[in-house]
Amino acid sequence: MAHYRLYAPSSVEIKVNAIEEQPASAKSQEGTQTKSDSADNQQRSASATTHWQFLAAQTNETMTANMEQSAYPTQSGIPGRCDSAITGHRVELQLLTTLKCNLKCSYCSLGVGDVLGSQQHVGYELDQLERFVSTHLAGKEIYATFYGGEPTLNLEFMTAVMRLFPLFRFQLQTNGTLLDNVPDEILGRLSNILVSVDGGEKITDRYRGRGIYRQVLRNLGHVRHLTGGTVTARVTWSDPDTSFADIDELTRTFDYVYFQFVADEKYGKDALQKRRAVLSELIARFFANNDAIYPVIPLMGIVRNKILPNRAQELYAGMTQCRASTHLVNVMPDGKIFPCPDMMYLPAMQQGDVTGNWLRPSPLQAHTDMPCGDCEALPWCRGNCMKNLYLAYVTKDERYRRNVVEPICALIRFIGEVIDSYAPGDWYAKLSPPLRRELTDCEVYEYVEVMP
Repeated sequence: MAHYRLYAPSSVEIKVNAIEEQPASAKSQEGTQTKSDSADNQQRSASATTHWQFLAAQTNETMTANMEQSAYPTQSGIPGRCDSAITGHRVELQLLTTLKCNLKCSYCSLGVGDVLGSQQHVGYELDQLERFVSTHLAGKEIYATFYGGEPTLNLEFMTAVMRLFPLFRFQLQTNGTLLDNVPDEILGRLSNILVSVDGGEKITDRYRGRGIYRQVLRNLGHVRHLTGGTVTARVTWSDPDTSFADIDELTRTFDYVYFQFVADEKYGKDALQKRRAVLSELIARFFANNDAIYPVIPLMGIVRNKILPNRAQELYAGMTQCRASTHLVNVMPDGKIFPCPDMMYLPAMQQGDVTGNWLRPSPLQAHTDMPCGDCEALPWCRGNCMKNLYLAYVTKDERYRRNVVEPICALIRFIGEVIDSYAPGDWYAKLSPPLRRELTDCEVYEYVEVMP
């Protein structure tokens, strides 16, 4: 998953405990954000602060009461509440190696609540992690994702975890700027690398810093032959001017491309129309032939879910496809566990602790106030981002619902409608068995949310 900033506050009332201050200068950073971008971000930050402070306080105050209503009626066939800490037989152990980062992406959610940079080092011992895994995750198929901050700033920890748990699968989510520093031992053990970009060169550099796009591709070229698994572009679709060419170009460099609509107020004016036009081109390209799978994960996953609806439920025991509800254990460097990395600033969201060796069900659950049960997309969407749904419909943030969640849901329904116009069942019937397996069983589905 990428970090998404709800708004861009300069301060917030609810904060996590800071262990260390982030250093003033960042290591190994080639690109720097332009002055104009910085000024734009500061202006947006100032305008949103008051609203965010209110929302953060309201969320903590109402969360406990809302937990009692966190269930869809089971008779309606809507995904229900998860009453066990882990649903199903798989679990993603997402280990934040540090909250320090060498970039300053303008939309980063870890900037909320002073999370970013607050914990630079892992504060628990490996034997405590081993005890936690044996106590709460025994018998599960475990894949560990190294996350941050920028996880490659703590290669020592990554190496130690890989050696401690030889049976795990491993994934790395990285901004890619330090990939050329990652040891061969780590690269060879990774089943997938998620590399965060924002589309094409111009847009990526606007959000991440001048020269970052080319630096990432150069680094990827240096290590690609050493990687043991797939490499996936993790696109945060923030800019309405992101083009079909921007995304299509990534399919030539990466094994797969995953995009997710940014959880920010980026859907005004003609932004929805522009995104629909790009989506239409992407879907047309997807169905253009039957001799290869166009490797864009949201399109692959939605087509799969429409053709084989059971696949939308298998990994999640019929629950929402958002892993934050079912089988994502998101461990901060200090050992505290939260269901969603975008909500680590909210103490009431804590669901466990490695050092204390406890784990409870995720507080981010389906809720009677969420409208998913009446949505025509439910059979194949199975619920989108639970953080988005929670903020919009449980905490009653009308601004967020109107400006973020409803536009994203409209785009997802649009994707479904356009896919249906291509008769996906007829297209699937013409695929060879290997291509069918790629569509139905792609391992990358386990590492992202599928729904954009």
